[in-house]
Amino acid sequence: MSNFFLLMQQELLLTAIIFILLFMKLSTVEWKTKNVLLVVNVLLAINLAAGFFFQGKGILFGDMFQQNDLLRLEKNILNLGTLLISLQSYNWLLKHKHATEFYLLMLSTLLGMFFMLSSSNLLMFYVGLELASIPLAALANFDLEKRRSSEAAMKYIMSSAFASGLLLFGISMMYGVTGTVSFAELQTAASDQPLFLFSFILILAGFGFKISAVPFHLWTADVYEGSPIAVTSYLSVISKGSMIFAMTTVLFTVFGQLIFHWYNIIAVLAVLSMIVGNLFAIRQQNVKRFLAFSSISQVGFILIGVTGASAIGHSSVIYFVLIYIFSNLAAFGVLSLVSSEKGKETIDDFKGFYKTNPLLTWVLAIALFSLAGIPPTAGFFGKFFLILAGAGKNNYPLITIAALNMVVSLYYYLRIIKAMFMDANETPIEKVEMTWAPKLSMAICVAGIVITGIASGAYEYIYSLVK
Repeated sequence: MSNFFLLMQQELLLTAIIFILLFMKLSTVEWKTKNVLLVVNVLLAINLAAGFFFQGKGILFGDMFQQNDLLRLEKNILNLGTLLISLQSYNWLLKHKHATEFYLLMLSTLLGMFFMLSSSNLLMFYVGLELASIPLAALANFDLEKRRSSEAAMKYIMSSAFASGLLLFGISMMYGVTGTVSFAELQTAASDQPLFLFSFILILAGFGFKISAVPFHLWTADVYEGSPIAVTSYLSVISKGSMIFAMTTVLFTVFGQLIFHWYNIIAVLAVLSMIVGNLFAIRQQNVKRFLAFSSISQVGFILIGVTGASAIGHSSVIYFVLIYIFSNLAAFGVLSLVSSEKGKETIDDFKGFYKTNPLLTWVLAIALFSLAGIPPTAGFFGKFFLILAGAGKNNYPLITIAALNMVVSLYYYLRIIKAMFMDANETPIEKVEMTWAPKLSMAICVAGIVITGIASGAYEYIYSLVK
């Protein structure tokens, strides 16, 4: 019994927070929104801190659930991102009458992601995936009075249902071929049999939809634009990060023997994602749509690390996701404040932003520099390790395309920086007032961008766990 509580510590703590929120919602005492936000943020901070203690590894439920140090680190990264999003959303949720429901849905999806990451069985993986996906549709529609929010939810649930259908169809066919859904048994049962390869491609397509890799990306920009910014940031970093963690684990451990088949597929997806993401990002005026295509481009770089199919590749992917969380959430933090306080979301709105909001301008600039991969920010080292992992397979055309796309991405990231610092604007965005929570969140993000860039210890620690 003690082993059960030790291995499922993070899942049980998250479940406890969900039940506490339910009791607060159903109690006869009417909780003020400010108090709810304070309680939740404290509980999320405790949950994050607890993830670094009482560590253990093992299996549960007849080899359906596994826990080890690497999985615990991935969950802690997602916990950190969720806490940062919660802090950033403080001003927006303070005005919202359904703050408790927002956290119930968000933490339910996070719980599903945890089960998905710890699954050692395809059915367990699918159940966790659905628990992580279904509440996200409700979150996308959280701005009930806005039509585009409802459209975003409809587009998300339709594309998510299609992706889940492909995934489940692939799982059922794989079970029909091998007679098992256990990861351990599938490693030995993997073969070049056409039906097995077809079922594997269906599973890979399901992953492609979830991480918004081209050509499975068509839902991304519309859903990002229509959803509340807190949900957009959650989709961009937490949902996508968990699926990347899961996909990397499945490809490297379960289907590692099929690398000669999936290497070229992943390489093509990487090239398409980088090129399409960059070209469409150049055309965007809405910052949320801009960050949507930026995230598609970033997925292309992550897939280069996946093609490494080695301990270096696995480590570089996890390291980059950590950096991506800091960088993207710093950008979304500024956008969240500006949108909730001033209702501005276009690039033209940010012209002359430095004159009235110098601190926020520098935070956004550092975030964009990191996303672009400009040294000495952490984004440069993240992309460097990804490209280094991909170079291990001597696929120099792929590395060359990645390098050229990094140059292209500089244009559209610097376009926003130019607008903020150099472009004139007769009516710039007025000074944005910040409470303690967004300040703390952005301080952590900027510190993360700087520290993970100048210190190599984070990557070395991740590499030691992967190895």
